[in-house]
Amino acid sequence: MSLPTPTDAATYTAFTLDVDGGVARIRLAQDERGNPFDETFCADLAAVITECDVRDDVRCVLITGAGRFFSVGGDLRSMTGGGQDGLRQFIKAATIDLHAAVSRMARMDAPVIVAVHALAAGGGVSLAAAADFLLAGRSATFYAAYQGIGLAIDGGGSHFVPRRVGSRRATAFYLRNETWTAEEAHAYGLVSEVCDDDALEEAAVALARQLAVGPTRTFGEVKNLLLSSADTPLETQLELESRAMAATTRTADTWEGITAVAARRAPEFRGA
Repeated sequence: MSLPTPTDAATYTAFTLDVDGGVARIRLAQDERGNPFDETFCADLAAVITECDVRDDVRCVLITGAGRFFSVGGDLRSMTGGGQDGLRQFIKAATIDLHAAVSRMARMDAPVIVAVHALAAGGGVSLAAAADFLLAGRSATFYAAYQGIGLAIDGGGSHFVPRRVGSRRATAFYLRNETWTAEEAHAYGLVSEVCDDDALEEAAVALARQLAVGPTRTFGEVKNLLLSSADTPLETQLELESRAMAATTRTADTWEGITAVAARRAPEFRGA
């Protein structure tokens, strides 16, 4: 099952973007190279996520890969091409864009789904962990990778992986340079749902379509509340909840939802 022919599209080097029916479908497009995290990948990721964030017709984002790998992680050729000084410059430049993209993913109103069909390594794990929903095919694997080459963690992995799986398990994953199967990642809490390989795309598209007809701005308020909850004092979090509730009462979707349920009919949310 695939999305209908898109009504609008933008062109990037490392990704393709198709938008239709409220769903922005982002596909990693350098599968012949394993979709590595090089400077082009990181810059394009920041640009494509920003485009999805500002477009009024995007109400859910679905990120998928193709080929042998979802992503092999950092591009070793780019890392080693300029010597040790070049490596430092590469890391600084790439992480500026990568971290901007991850931050925007986490803060944007539209829910973000990542569907992993094969190996996700290093930054690929970080990107997947940052998503609101992570679906995995049974053949998918998740490899820490960083400590195998002596690097620390980037892409928000140190933030999102412990939140998904707990501090102890995240520590073991990174320091022991572990590889998790899809079933293990699901049992640990990293993966939302495991699908048969040939059913992964259908399940991801179905979830994206379901979320794309929801109250998008309310989703954004909820995402921000959940993001702040782990390290915010109770009384501060309660105030944030109060403010988020008040903010949603100013949206057309909240009024539509309340009045529709009161009238015993299904609400029709429009993302406004």
